[in-house]
Amino acid sequence: MSRAGTGISAPTNPAGMGTPTATDAFIRPRTATAHELRLVVIPHAGGSGSVYHPMHRVLPPGWDLLLLDLPGRGKRYAHPPLTNMASLVARVTEDITVLDDGTPLALFGHSLGAVIASETARSLQARGRAPVWVGVSGRQAAGIQPAVRLLDPSLSDTELARQLTRLGGMPDRIDELPEFRDRFLRLIRSDLRALDSYRPDPEREPLSADLTVFASTDDALAPVPGVPAWSQETSGEFRRRLFQGGHFHFLGKTFPAFTEVLAAEITQTLARLAPAGAVAAASRQETTP
Repeated sequence: MSRAGTGISAPTNPAGMGTPTATDAFIRPRTATAHELRLVVIPHAGGSGSVYHPMHRVLPPGWDLLLLDLPGRGKRYAHPPLTNMASLVARVTEDITVLDDGTPLALFGHSLGAVIASETARSLQARGRAPVWVGVSGRQAAGIQPAVRLLDPSLSDTELARQLTRLGGMPDRIDELPEFRDRFLRLIRSDLRALDSYRPDPEREPLSADLTVFASTDDALAPVPGVPAWSQETSGEFRRRLFQGGHFHFLGKTFPAFTEVLAAEITQTLARLAPAGAVAAASRQETTP
């Protein structure tokens, strides 16, 4: 994985890489005999792909939904978490590449997942496997330094938990399970260290995919005024969608409505690309002896 392709330096043998398989990385809520699109969802810091399971009830039936579990959680509970962004991007690139069968690909990530999604898209693009659409949520563009650092891996457990609670990112009744709480906070710290290691090259190539930014009115980690900066990250179409609420505004009862908007954004991209694909197919047929 080259620097030009991803915008970040990757170690030659990232920790925890191993040999990827199609089953140890993803939750697949449903199956389909034919896939029009493959949507990979990359979770937030400390999160498992299972949080995004309700999306399958709303997405078009012909879409293949893959919910990623990063090392240290969910299906990869026994794997050590990665604390370096380049290693995470390398890992996710391999996870997705294993499943590549030519199906059009879309990536969506929230918060930490937004960084991984955008940089993995660059990595896949460098391999000639660029996604058609990337969705990012709850994260400032790479060129913006946050005015206030709310989440810091050096915070005490008490203060880190307090900040997460304010953002809506602490699991319900977690204090009733001290061992789970401690493991969750250790995982959060690992993910925050990975974010701290993120050093994108400002001269790297932009994405070729369409890019949609999902922002919310009261997100302290990704304020709305920073949304336009994401437009510099792509040479494809840039779109934005604004919602009411905080950092985790879409979880809970609003999840179906959010997923409908997400699906509409991807559908818009597919519709825009379809005429070009149809013309290319017709051209191939005309030149076939």
